[in-house]
Amino acid sequence: MKAIEWIEKEVKKKKVPDFRPGDTLKVHIRVKEGDKTRTQLFEGVCIRRRGVGINASFSVVRESHGDIIEKLFPLYSPNVEKIVVSRKGKAKRAKLYHLRKKKS
Repeated sequence: MKAIEWIEKEVKKKKVPDFRPGDTLKVHIRVKEGDKTRTQLFEGVCIRRRGVGINASFSVVRESHGDIIEKLFPLYSPNVEKIVVSRKGKAKRAKLYHLRKKKS
C-alpha cells in the first residue's frame, strides 16, 4: 500500500462535522507534555476554512483576557481529536478576518 493510499484511507475514517466560517467551535487538541498526553479544549469562532482533502485547514479565533488568540488547525491532523459545533453562525462572507481586530 502506498503512502498516499494510506493517507486517503485515514482521511475517510475521520468524522468531521459540517461547519462554516462564523460557527462557534470547540476543538479538542491532543497536547504532549513530557511523556504524558492530555486533551486541551480551544473554543472560538471559525474565521476561515480552506483547501480540500488532506490539505484542508481552518482558523479559530477567540478573546482571552483582552487578547485576541488565533490558531490554525489542519483539518485531518492526528492532534485534532474532535471538533464540536457549539453554535451555528450567520456569516455573509467566506473569510471573517475582521474578527481578528475586534476588541470589545
